[in-house]
Amino acid sequence: MTAAEIIKELKARKFRPVYLLHGEEPYYIDELTGYIEAHVLSDAEKGFNQTVLYGKDTDMATILNAAKRYPMMSDYQVVIVKEAQDLKWSDSKAEEFVLAYFEKPLPSTILVLAYKYGNFDKRKKIYKAIDKTGLIFQSEVVRDYKLVPWIEELIASRGCKIEPQASALMAEYLGADLSKISNEVDKLLLNLGKGVTITTDHIQRNIGISKEYNVFELQKALAARDVLKCNRIINYFAANPKANPLVMVMANLNGYFTKVLKYHYLSNKADAPKELGVSPYFIKDYELAARSYPGGKVFQIISLLREYDLKSKGVDSTGNTSDGDLLKELLFKIMH
Repeated sequence: MTAAEIIKELKARKFRPVYLLHGEEPYYIDELTGYIEAHVLSDAEKGFNQTVLYGKDTDMATILNAAKRYPMMSDYQVVIVKEAQDLKWSDSKAEEFVLAYFEKPLPSTILVLAYKYGNFDKRKKIYKAIDKTGLIFQSEVVRDYKLVPWIEELIASRGCKIEPQASALMAEYLGADLSKISNEVDKLLLNLGKGVTITTDHIQRNIGISKEYNVFELQKALAARDVLKCNRIINYFAANPKANPLVMVMANLNGYFTKVLKYHYLSNKADAPKELGVSPYFIKDYELAARSYPGGKVFQIISLLREYDLKSKGVDSTGNTSDGDLLKELLFKIMH
């Protein structure tokens, strides 16, 4: 089941006695945990029937003692264990005691185990028991090439639309941190209201990403060998070093040209979005870059990026060269 399907089930008041929410992506685990914490019980019921524990501050005996209680003036009680990955799960002395509960959990208790930043060991008997009696949800990381549709779906769920270039810009600069993206979208829509179509202008004004002077536009200018535009962008970077730190620019350029190199060696270019881990919206830029820079030149560019990354950190540098001057030197050598 997806997170949306689980929430739909919760809204229909169909509850499971145990929820094991695990995986490397914390966003969906937090979303489901937060929904259960906020909506399963009424405010009047929560005082006696809702318990929130934290993995590092508790143990399985405490959790199960809470889970075995019966609700007071309510049909259900909720026990939520946040940061459940910090629990000591391998205590063999208590294993049979713990397993017995998960094999036959109390129907009036809703036990939520929020196990974040990793996957629960599927070989454990506890996992298999929960799989039979409760619900297990695995929250997987959203890959880079799926970020744009994820952002579009998120914004559509909020009753708005977003232009393709605007969603691509958000994906490029906010990265794969879904919680960060969701927070920025919420702030954006708070300012814009419902029913709007989000543009790059909205992104620039509300999220602080310049639609003209950013690493994304620099990559496009490099792909087209547009010297004038490259110089305008790096002059802006030099004038705004806090907003555009050289270490981040170098990291982005290294990632970009590494993908250009991969593109050169793809046997089936139709698989490029998945193989490169980028949105299909950007593929035309990689096609252009591959035409502008042959494979041998791309190897040279990656070597230059490493060299200038070291120089920016004071290695083999005169010490009085500014970040802006280093970037100008680097881009001149890339394009010539």
